[in-house]
Amino acid sequence: MFGMRHQRPMAQVLLICATLAWAGASQGRPMRVERVVMVMRHGVRAPIVGEAPEGTLTGDPWPTWPVPPEHLTAHGAKALVVLGRSDRRWLAGLGALPQRGCPAPGQVRIWTNTAQRTIASGQAFAEGLAPGCALPVGHRPPDEVDPLFEPLRAGVAPFDPAAAIASIQAYTGGVDRLAARLQPELNELDRVLGCGEAEACSPRRPSRLTPSADGRGVDLAGPVRDASGTAQVLLLQYAEGLSPGRSSWRAVEPDALKRLGALHAALFDVFTRPPYMAARQAGPLGRRVLEALDAPGAGGLDVFMGHDTNVTALAAALGVPLDAPGYAKGDVPPGGALIFVSLVDAAGNRSVRVCYQTQSPDALRRLSGRVSRSTIEVLGHDRDTIPFGEFQRRFREATRTDQTALH
Repeated sequence: MFGMRHQRPMAQVLLICATLAWAGASQGRPMRVERVVMVMRHGVRAPIVGEAPEGTLTGDPWPTWPVPPEHLTAHGAKALVVLGRSDRRWLAGLGALPQRGCPAPGQVRIWTNTAQRTIASGQAFAEGLAPGCALPVGHRPPDEVDPLFEPLRAGVAPFDPAAAIASIQAYTGGVDRLAARLQPELNELDRVLGCGEAEACSPRRPSRLTPSADGRGVDLAGPVRDASGTAQVLLLQYAEGLSPGRSSWRAVEPDALKRLGALHAALFDVFTRPPYMAARQAGPLGRRVLEALDAPGAGGLDVFMGHDTNVTALAAALGVPLDAPGYAKGDVPPGGALIFVSLVDAAGNRSVRVCYQTQSPDALRRLSGRVSRSTIEVLGHDRDTIPFGEFQRRFREATRTDQTALH
């Protein structure tokens, strides 16, 4: 797997990511952007049924959401339109899209998962990216499972639950120890929920990791599973503008949300980051990313609109950190995206640069349009790019599923 490396100071990485068509730092050759691929999480949605588990106690009633469970909200759609406008300016500056008017037919290719929140997110992002151009947004029928985004559910890779559990336990040090390390955040969650009970406000079941009933995944029970969903609901409430209210949820401010985000991020330490899980979760979509980057004459932009699991799995396969202003390390906000940029120099040498793009909780809440784009470096490379052949080889190796290595 790729190794992790500390990111550069934020001001510097923002500049680098904003000026991708710069002269290569180590070889002095002018670089041209060939194509850009984005893997994005959907926008702000209403909570999933049971996301804040039954038995969670609060001092104030949960806010009422304006849409059905799991659906993208109107506010979430607006945030994606704003993001699309920002990305259009950025991509036009790179030469990947025209400065004005509609992109040429086929120049922008958007594919989403089949859930309402991903389809609607793709449509909203497309409208911001190219207003009035009716960019096509492709997806499978809503009743189908798309293996690009849900490979375990689709059963497209060999899966051994025992090997998966061994890999997870090795990666986390044991899910019970993972929960123990998060005790300060669990205590913070109880403070924020403010139920006033002597016992915990969030359920505290024993930690347990078992094969799923269909044999295609694993099930986690315990504090991390329960608290992670509640922490995510609190973030979604804030981004939607439902909390803090005039007389309720006063403790749910950005600093607290960032700390609580560690609970949500910990879920990916189980389901997407351990090597056995990362290879299977990232494999199908990762191969599509490589195909898009290597497509002859394609140019332009590919967007894959999915879920936080897709972003975290790809990052794990790449061995890169996900760290952004306003969020706990490893947590992926609504609209967060990994961006892959294919570059070529005058001699025909190709390389890849990877960026991480997010909007802060306040930017999502206020629809401010402020976007953070940071370049992620790959271990072993002093430059901000990696030769395409090496990127391709190492990424394929990290997503192989014909081996059962646990660690």
